[in-house]
Amino acid sequence: MAYRTKTYIVADWDGDKNAVEQLYKWKKSNYWSLDFHDAHDLTQARDSSLNCSIKSSLATRLDVSKTFVLIVGNTTKTVRSGSCQYCGSYNSWTQSCARGHSVDYRSYIEYECEKAIRDGLKIVVLYNAGSVNKSKCPDSIKYHGTHVAMWKWENGQYYWDYQSVKRALE
Repeated sequence: MAYRTKTYIVADWDGDKNAVEQLYKWKKSNYWSLDFHDAHDLTQARDSSLNCSIKSSLATRLDVSKTFVLIVGNTTKTVRSGSCQYCGSYNSWTQSCARGHSVDYRSYIEYECEKAIRDGLKIVVLYNAGSVNKSKCPDSIKYHGTHVAMWKWENGQYYWDYQSVKRALE
């Protein structure tokens, strides 16, 4: 097993890209001191790959991670991308893979959450909102780790809450 030093960030990239980008802004900033070693720098899976190949690449990144960060937004729990039923090699008549791979109906997010728990990673769940709403969180990780809102209400509007995020990641 590889030495675990990385931070693995998971999100619904369609709905929560702004929150992921904010983490990277804080990481790259000279003013803010959010520091993490990104597991996604290790390997890259192409969107044209089979879902099972992409999950294998995700597993490789998770295997070198010590911290698992899930960003939860409005659609995180319902995202289905990564399920074999959406793969071109899936035969819906026989419910099997035409290439002989095992069939996995979990989304990428569900797969990553379950592996992070199984591997005993430090789990941080960040909500792309002003409050924690566990009903939007995948069931497998709902009661694990530290859950924190990424936004705070101040002076009549919401702002990114750097201090809460930093404390959760430390």
